[in-house]
Order: sequence, then C-alpha cells, then structure tokens
Amino acid sequence: MVSRYSEWILKFKWLVVMLSVVWVMAMGYGAQFLSFTNDYRVFFSKENPQLLAFENLQDTYTKNDNVMLVLVPEDGNAFSQNTLKAVIWLTEQAWQTPFSTRVDSLSNYQHTFAEGDDLIVQDLVFADDELSDERLQQIRDIAIHEPLLVNRLVSPRGHVTGINITIELKGVDLTAENPLVVTFIRNLETEFKQQFSGIDIRTTGIIMMNNAFPEASQYDMQHLVPIMFLVFIIVLFFWVKGLSGTITTLFVIIFSIVGAMGLAGWMGIALTPPSFSAIMIIPTMSIAHSVHILMNFIIAIHHGESRHQAMIHSLRINMQPVFLTTLTTAIGFLSMNFSDAPPFRDLGNIVAMGVVVAYVLSISFLPAMMMILPVKEHKHETRTSKLMVNLAEFVIAQRKGLLIGMGVFIVLLISFLPRNELNDEFTKYFSSEIEFRRDADFASDNLSGLYLIDYSLESGEAGGISDPQFLQHVENFANWYRAQPEVIHVNVITDIFKRLNRNLHADNDDWYRLPQQRDLAAQYLLLYEMSLPYGLDLNNQINVDKSSTRMTALLYNNTTSNVIALENRAQQWLRDNTPEMMQNDGASPTLMFSHIGFRNIRAMLLGTTVALVLISLILIFALRSLRIGLISLVPNLIPAAMAFGLWGLMVGQVGLALSVVTGMTLGIVVDDTVHFLSKYLRARREKGMDAPDAVRYAFSTVGLALIATSVVLALGFLVLTRSAFALNADMGLMTAITIIFALLADFLLLPPLLMALDKKEMKHV
Repeated sequence: MVSRYSEWILKFKWLVVMLSVVWVMAMGYGAQFLSFTNDYRVFFSKENPQLLAFENLQDTYTKNDNVMLVLVPEDGNAFSQNTLKAVIWLTEQAWQTPFSTRVDSLSNYQHTFAEGDDLIVQDLVFADDELSDERLQQIRDIAIHEPLLVNRLVSPRGHVTGINITIELKGVDLTAENPLVVTFIRNLETEFKQQFSGIDIRTTGIIMMNNAFPEASQYDMQHLVPIMFLVFIIVLFFWVKGLSGTITTLFVIIFSIVGAMGLAGWMGIALTPPSFSAIMIIPTMSIAHSVHILMNFIIAIHHGESRHQAMIHSLRINMQPVFLTTLTTAIGFLSMNFSDAPPFRDLGNIVAMGVVVAYVLSISFLPAMMMILPVKEHKHETRTSKLMVNLAEFVIAQRKGLLIGMGVFIVLLISFLPRNELNDEFTKYFSSEIEFRRDADFASDNLSGLYLIDYSLESGEAGGISDPQFLQHVENFANWYRAQPEVIHVNVITDIFKRLNRNLHADNDDWYRLPQQRDLAAQYLLLYEMSLPYGLDLNNQINVDKSSTRMTALLYNNTTSNVIALENRAQQWLRDNTPEMMQNDGASPTLMFSHIGFRNIRAMLLGTTVALVLISLILIFALRSLRIGLISLVPNLIPAAMAFGLWGLMVGQVGLALSVVTGMTLGIVVDDTVHFLSKYLRARREKGMDAPDAVRYAFSTVGLALIATSVVLALGFLVLTRSAFALNADMGLMTAITIIFALLADFLLLPPLLMALDKKEMKHV
C-alpha cells in the first residue's frame, strides 16, 4: 500500500505540488482573522477563582488599571521648583488620557487643615503657587509625613515622585483601546521632555504591562525568526548535502507555519506571547519529518539507487514512524489543553495543527518536489556514516557499562529534582530588552511597583465603616501589613479618618487617632467627601452604601511563593484578630499570577498522565509488542525528569512556563525512540537479526537522522531562549535540555536495554 501511494505521488508530482500549494493557501486565508490580545487577564480561565475574586472587587469599587508616570529629577529633588511645576503640568495633561477616570499626584493631593472652625480641603500645590524656598520646604514636610503619599506618590527621601492615572477601558476592543492609551502617554512623554529639562520619566502600570505583551512578540518576530531560519538553513544544508533538499524543507516549514496560523485564524484564536511562539516552535517540529525522509533518501542514493527508487525506499521505511511521531507529538502538545492558562492551550493547539500539516506535506509535497528539483546521484560512503558504525560498535561492546553508568547518571540528576520550588515573578516575564521591564524594576526599587494585594473589608451593615470598632480592626490590619518586610505602602481609609480627627481638633497632633464615636466619624467623612473635587472622590476606597472599604497593600517585586505566604499570614491574622468581621480573601493581578503556576502544575500533571497513557498504548499497538512498548517508556520518561533535576541543581525555580514543559516535550522525545525502535524491529522481524545486529542496523539507518533532528530541535528551542518574553525563553531552554537528554537516552541507554531485555529469537518475516 505504501509503495503504491509512493508511486502515485512520484508519478503525479506536478499535480501534488499544485494541490499542496492550493491547500496551504486555503488554510492560510484564515490568517486575516488573527488578532493579538493585550490583556493580562487572558492568562486566566473564566472560572479561575482568583480572577473571579478580582472582578468582584472591581465591580464593588472603581477599577485600578493604571499608568504610573515616575518623574526622576537629575538633581535628586522631587520638591524643587522645576519638578513641582512639571508635576502640575503633567497632572493637568494626564486628565486628557483616553479612558482616564482619576489622576493622583503631589500637586492635586487633597491636603486638609483647620482654619478656625472650618475644614479646608485643597490641592497641595497650586498652579499659581509662589514656590519660594519656604513654601517648597512646607510642601516637602507635608508630603514626606503623609502616609497616603509616601512610598506611593513620593519616595521617603524625596528623590522621585509619581503621577498615577487610573484607567477604565470600555472593554469593547482591548486591542484598540489599550494602544490608544499607550500612544497618548508616549506622545505626552515626548512633549514633557521638550518642555522640562533635567527630569527623566519612567512609565509603568497595568496598561503598560498589557502593551508589553505585543511588544515582546514584535521583538521576537524581528530578532529571533530571522536567526532561526538562518540556523535551519545552515543545519539543513550541512545534513542533507544539497540545495534541493534545503529549499524543499524550507517550503515545508513556511507552509506549515502558514497553515497552522491560518487554521488558528479560522478558529478565532487570539494570539498572545506564548501562543505566538508557535511561529518559532512549528519550524523545529516540522523539520524533523523532512530530515528523516531526506536522510534515508540520500543514504539510498549513496548506496547506488536511483532517485526514484531511493524515494520509494525512504517513504516505505519512514511512513509508519513519521506517522507515529506526528501522532505522539500532536498528543503531547494537545495535552496542554489541560493547562489552566488559556494561552498555553492555544499554543498546544496551534503547534499540533502545524505538526499535522507538516506531516502531510512531508509525505506528499516534499517527495514530489525532490523529483522535480535536481539531485546529484553518486555512490559514496560518508564520514558521518562511519561515525554511526563506530558508535554502534561502542554501544554494543560497552552495553553493560553503559547500563550501569547511565543508570547512575540518571539517578544522580533526578536526585536534584526536589530542589525545585514553584516560584515566579510576573514582571520578569519580560526581558530587560523591553522598556516596560526596565521601568517597572526602577519604579519598584525607588517608589512603588505593580505588586499589590487588595482587600474588601466588610462591616456587615450600611454605613458600618464609621463604626469605631470596625475602624480599629481595619487600622490594626493595616499596621500588621506595614510591619511585613514585603510591603512598601498600605493605602487605607483609616489614615483619612485620623487626619480629619486631627484637623477638626485645631490640627493638634495629639488627636491624630481614630474618632471614638460613630456619628462623629460619619460627619467627618460626609464633610470631607462634600469638599472633594470631581474625579478625586472616595469611590475607589468605599462602596456605595458605605458598608465596606478597600485596603491596598503595595509590595516590592516579589516571588509568587512569598506573595502567597504573605496572603496566608494575612488571612490567619484576620481569623485570629477579627472573628466578628466578615472574612474576604485578597484579590489582585499579583495574587492571580501567584496562584496560576500552582494551578497549572496540578492541571498539567493530569494532562501529562493522559498523554503518557495514550502514547504508551499507541506505541504498544503500533510496535506490536508489549515488551518493546514498555521498554520504550524508559527513554520517553527520564529525559524530562533529568532536565528538571539539572534545573533544580542550576536554577531551582520553576515558573508558569516550565509547568507545561513535561507534557509538551513528552510528544517530542518520543519521536527519536519511535524512529530507533521502528528500524530496530524492522531488522529483527524482516531481516531476522539478533538484538546486537538490529542495534547496528538502527544506528546505520536512522542514527544520522536522529542527530540531525535533535540538533535542529535543540537549536530551534535555544534560539527561543533569546525571546523578550521570559516564559518563552525558559520554556525553550528546558525543552532544549530535555531533547539533548532524550538523544543521550536513545543512543546510550535504549540499545543496552534492548540487548538486555529483548533476547527472544524473532522469526524472519
């Protein structure tokens, strides 16, 4: 059947090529429907409990998506005349930001003080303020000692200051809305620098983080894709020894990308940095099929066969293993659908589609094109083929030593696996090549960062936030948080109540404490709210019926395990100290990203198990041997364990990206095992060879191709380590390590295992 199919492909080669092009164009037409989402929420499924908690909090209070502009004066003084004028100007301009609902800065901070029996509420700095040295010192003293400002909008030593713009996108089309805000902010930056010299400006915030996602993908497209194709061209030309094979394989790669991305468009998949990396993963996967067929084609020609005979021979011996590797690789990537992070599901689906497209093209388009393009036909033995013969003899002669040595090496590496801890930092998802990452790090080190935890503290009754006992609980909780080493700043309503109590007692510092009467506290709050200008109300801190208040803890950039530990300590403190107050978990993007790694690990354990069971059953059925199928599990499972052991030794931190590596690489590492075993079993069954001779045959027929595909795969994923998106970089590095270990296992462990466990005589078929 395979021979008849091969004959048909070669006979109607021009028709096959034309039909392949039409098929790819039909799939590729769907690429016009591709979109790129720039919302960090895409990393969380709709049923994610942390996302639901965060959305519930944002429905209760105003949203806190933001842009933070950090002003960095060269003279290190945020309270100079020039800097404060810059703050005033930038604050006024920031109100024009699309979708902005609030702007907070030093200049419009609502400073309160007593004037006789009156409460005065006004901007801390006016546009027409006479900024004398005395006035500048007064502004500095107020700001540096105000809990609502220090470590939030001004640094404790007054060397930087921030302007926070609260953004509430409509959510109709985030791909247009978010860039609209970013474009305005960057134009505002340019105008600012033209007007004010001696002041640097850094931009961070959720909106800028959203924009960093497409920026990271654009960086990869511009810098990594060309490098990857150059690597492939060099490697292909070296291994297939000809321009025709190189060109044809490049067509297969490009067609596979076009087909997969087009199908993604037809399916309505929105691209994200993880799923966008499919453009760089598909070539590494699709090239393997072509290399196996071309390598056997070339070997047959070197042995004196004609082009036609060589291609028929190559297709005959590769059709089953290439199909099996396609199936197992697709299953491995499809197991990523168990991921709790939708972008990784999309990545798995897109790559799986690309692998299938590459398979179809490699057994149709590729052989047809190789019959059309010129190929040199001459008989000779290459140095590399001698290398495989020598390697086979070494493995056969040293099989007992290799079994022991590889066993010790494997156990040693796996022993370091427990050193890994699940940890992440979501600002480090981006490399320092991305401006957002540099600015976010600077803001965290000098002012405040993106990491925060919000709490909705509920009194249980309308107007209950004015209850002195409730306020005391809130104050105690805020003070506990301030004492934690991870915390930069705590924004809490009790600071306003204490300030108002002092103001209405003639600004006497002895009265800087919470009011002890509920009606008095309620009057303070009403008087203050009535004095606030439009846009600077307390809706961001108090709900509509004044039954609950939001408390926000700003954190230093931190690891996910530290953030979760902090939240757990906070919940324990609430249970121990406020049993009568309604309990609420913290909610924020920080907590969402902190929990996603743990959730994803659990989900992918199930996905990997399902993939392993399916792949094992397929191999046992396809290889028609329970014994060989079980033996194949060893080189299929240990590479990932070895890779994570090495990671534990060298790094020790496993993040969101690495949680999907085991499932993803399972299908990849099976490829080498399948090709080696298929040749081994062909020698045993069709040629009646014993185990050592079958190992020699496998090395001579498929050894070079395994090295070639492993080199291509490893190099392809190593290029990915230069990605501007750290999740892709970590995933690429771990996958490359796993592939290298898989090749070692297939060359130095699998053959000794076969010779030790497969001694039964095979009948010549």
